[in-house]
Parts: sequence; structure tokens; C-alpha cells
Amino acid sequence: MVGNLSPSEQLTYSTVRIECEYPDGGIGTGTGFFFRFAEQQDKHVPAIVTNKHVIEGATRGKIHFNLADNQGLPLMANHVAIMIDNFQSAWIPHPIPDIDLCAMPIAPLLNQATQEGKRVFFITLDRSLIPPSSELAELTALEEIIMIGYPNGIWDALNNMPIIRKGITATHPNVDYNGKKEFMIDAACFPGSSGSPVFLFNFGTYATKSGTTVVGSRIKLLGVLYAGPQHTATGEIEIVDVPTRQRAVTISRIPNNLGLVIKSQRLLDFDTVFR
Repeated sequence: MVGNLSPSEQLTYSTVRIECEYPDGGIGTGTGFFFRFAEQQDKHVPAIVTNKHVIEGATRGKIHFNLADNQGLPLMANHVAIMIDNFQSAWIPHPIPDIDLCAMPIAPLLNQATQEGKRVFFITLDRSLIPPSSELAELTALEEIIMIGYPNGIWDALNNMPIIRKGITATHPNVDYNGKKEFMIDAACFPGSSGSPVFLFNFGTYATKSGTTVVGSRIKLLGVLYAGPQHTATGEIEIVDVPTRQRAVTISRIPNNLGLVIKSQRLLDFDTVFR
């Protein structure tokens, strides 16, 4: 427990708003989250994770960090934005080319903040939140999930806080959807939600696969949102990356409240890269 922050409050500090600038003058927003890679004893590599398509083509990027007080607790309405040049090149792509994930080590950014006399606050997710196959097998096809991010770029700009969306699993988290390490959720997935962490979130009680009610809480990182089916004005259904920019198009695409999620086990593939 961090200070007097509840589990859900702590999770809101695990995400970060990503703003991208493109050569044509356009601006896009996406979601990232903090994760510890290559953990060994008391050492790890702190990084931000998002989708590759979020930062693709971006010449500059802006990351928003919350500030902390002398006790290391978050200061409400106090945050700082760090601008990064050559933004796309700052990210390390997932070692498997067709996996839409990338990570950016943030130790240099944290050192920069320290040198400027600023203390930042964030909650870092780690591999202990990634459920192994044995735990996924004990889940049901319908589980409650939350997704944290910045849909349509919406956020609490004063306090630098994200938006929480609630939904359910639309396919079983232990089944590889269409043969890929993915599953589907039923939740509102809008532009800006790309890169949002998707959590199994049960607080107070939850039901097991056998139907037994357990008194307690359960929080697991199930995956990362990256795409979703949308239907066009002509009635066709297409699977498209959740965009970072809202722009005029000749064909209207309408989200149908489903999202494709890359399973969180794929995050562990970065460990070999960072080691």
C-alpha cells in the first residue's frame, strides 16, 4: 500500500499520457504504462510500454510525470512534462516484429528530473502481476476487467490523471484468439486508448471457476490494448489499430465496443533485450 491510496488509485498512477508530434504538424495521444524489466535482486530497468503504432512516425514526444512530496507521495495538481526529440528512435521494439509493443527505458528521464530538483511519482507494474498459464486456466470466460488510459485524449489535465473504463472479457483470457497470444474484451475502446493496460480487477469478492465465492481481492495484468474491430458506414467490419489521432476520413469507422488485447506474457520477451 502506498500511503493511503487504494488499489484502484495506485493503478491510476501506473499509466502515463503520451503526446506525439508528427512531421505534418499533427498531434496524437496514446497511453503508456510503467513496467520493471530484467529484475535481478534489487536491480531492474524501469521503462514505459506502449504500442509501436502509437509512436510510429513521431518526431517529438511529450511524457507527463506526476511530482512527489518529500515523503515520496503524489502531489495533486503538480506535474511536469518532459519533451523528447527523435521520439520514435527512443523506443525499443518488441523482439518479435509482428507484436505491436515497444518499450522506452526511462532512467535518463528520471535522472534529468532529479538534476532539476524534481521528484517524480509513479507506480511501476512488474512480472508478479502477470498471471502464469496455471492461473489463467482457473479463470472463467467472463471476468471483470478495467482499462486505464486516455480515450479520445481525455484526461484530468489539472491533476494529470487518466480515465478508468470498466468491462468484461469477451473471449477467455487463457485461449489464444485466432491462434495469437491475444484475447478480446468488451469495453469502450476509443482513439487514445492504444497502449492501455488491461487488468483483471476484483475488489472485495470474486467467484472461482467452480462457482465458489471468495472473500478477497484479485488484481492481475492481463494485457495491453492495441486494436479492435470497427464497422464502416457501408456495414463492413475491419480490424484496425486503435488510432492515436482523430482525423477526417472518407469512410466512417465506428467502434463496436470490442478491443483486442496482447497478452501480458509478451512483456517478458523484453527481459532478454534489456539484460
